[in-house]
Amino acid sequence: MLLIKNGYIKPMVGKDIKKGCILIDDNGKIAKVGAKITAPEDVEVIDAGGRLVTPGCVDAHSHIGMWEYGIGWAGSDGNESSDPITPQLRAIDAINPMDKSLALAIQGGVTTACTGPGSANIVGGTFAAIKLHGKRIDDMIIKNPIAMKCALGENPKSSYGKNGKAPKTRMAIAAMMRELLFKAKRYCEDKEAGKNPTFDIKLEAMIPVMKGEIPLKAHCHRADDIFTIIRIAKEFNLKLTLDHCTEGALIAEELAKEGYSAFVGPSLGMPGKNETINKCFETPGILRKAGVPISIITDHNVIPQENLPICAAWAVSAGLDIEEAWRAITINPAMQTGIGDRVGSLEKGKDADIVIWTADPMTDIGAHAYITLIDGKIAYSEE
Repeated sequence: MLLIKNGYIKPMVGKDIKKGCILIDDNGKIAKVGAKITAPEDVEVIDAGGRLVTPGCVDAHSHIGMWEYGIGWAGSDGNESSDPITPQLRAIDAINPMDKSLALAIQGGVTTACTGPGSANIVGGTFAAIKLHGKRIDDMIIKNPIAMKCALGENPKSSYGKNGKAPKTRMAIAAMMRELLFKAKRYCEDKEAGKNPTFDIKLEAMIPVMKGEIPLKAHCHRADDIFTIIRIAKEFNLKLTLDHCTEGALIAEELAKEGYSAFVGPSLGMPGKNETINKCFETPGILRKAGVPISIITDHNVIPQENLPICAAWAVSAGLDIEEAWRAITINPAMQTGIGDRVGSLEKGKDADIVIWTADPMTDIGAHAYITLIDGKIAYSEE
């Protein structure tokens, strides 16, 4: 067993504990959290020394392990740009646990990422939620699949339209997505009716989406694209998350009525294309004040994964409440991606993914992990 003592504990549920302890069992789960804990005499002890202690950060939208650190095309495995409709692709077949980015992320206090295909394709394949420490992806998975990636706007247009292929327009993107969904709906109905349709790997991959087991994870920056994917999701009664949601601040009241989660980012840096011209760190605060459920994302490698807490800090400087910012990189993304039973808060029974910080990253831009634990084991230590 392991005991973390003398820490300022921010559990993300309930009140902060100014001088508290966390007991971790031999299975890497949190056994107790409190001001005082009676532990076995032979327990291993980490003295937090009054430092801030939080759950490991969670990124709801990343491509970590799929565009590898400093490798270029040889490590670029996130977009299969040979076909605009590829739901059969699985992130777990391309994630490289040896990618240096994972180790850097842990040093930055990020312990979980929801990672998957990029946005070249209208439908790109499935995302997985993974721990960022390990040698074999099969042993790092929290949940797979967690979502089906789809994309609207400039990326599918530029990937195919510039080469004289469909889609060239936003109309074609929506039409081709609907075609796939209509076919998948009929495929599911035929299977349920015992008609044994001819096997189709693309349509098989869409079954969890059509049954509402996983959401569409929609790359959508512009307001019109956001409304298009909402329209399509309603047509087929599908679950949906709004990823990037760059112009969400322009339509915050409308989005609040819809109730979908917004995964906001990447907000750091200059706009890289026309549809991100309105990106800013004010967006998370504006959306949250309107009542939209939010998480803050890096879209790694657009923003390096370890900078997730910095993105939250910039959102605080732009008007987001500091407690909401912490939630937006811990419990919110965990709950909104369906892994909140495992990670995102410091509670009994959850995985002991814990960060002891050198300082509070919401108020000190130089803050980083002093010690990071994943599943109750030290994955990084500054000492």
